[in-house]
Amino acid sequence: MLKTLQAWLGFNNNVPVAEPSPLGELLTALDRLEPAHAQYLARFAFLLSRVARVDDHFSDEEARAMEIMLIEQAHLPAAEAMLVVNLAKTSKQMFSATTDFTVTQEFADTASYEERLALAHCLFGVAGSDARISTTEEAELHRIANQLRIEGPDLQKIRAQYRRMLPGLRRDPPEA
Repeated sequence: MLKTLQAWLGFNNNVPVAEPSPLGELLTALDRLEPAHAQYLARFAFLLSRVARVDDHFSDEEARAMEIMLIEQAHLPAAEAMLVVNLAKTSKQMFSATTDFTVTQEFADTASYEERLALAHCLFGVAGSDARISTTEEAELHRIANQLRIEGPDLQKIRAQYRRMLPGLRRDPPEA
């Protein structure tokens, strides 16, 4: 299973083979897509999971936010959005921090600037799915945005859309 996921993420040139596993249906669905598009979706999913798991928790709210953001921002059909979310839920725990960097660089190198901006919007949407973005999530968002080569003014526009959720800018109710 790990070799199949690595292949879709672009880490080897072997053709992925469907394997019996919990990921079997996802891998079969990826196999039906054009290979470059399947790699794009796998990398997109991996990067979404990078933000969702930065706090060591992948919530149902984050999964729902991912699906909505993928449809609205990345313009994916609902079936592909669901595929990406399911892949994101299962893939991140199998890889290391080095993989985080490599997958992000490969996405940046192969995606258009508009696709990278759409991903950045989705990443902020996932981080803010619980109506707040933690300091840890914001740091990870900035790391990824830098690796994606998102220009400063564009990143500021995205941040402005989520300012009420950002640490230091939101107004949390006083604790009782």
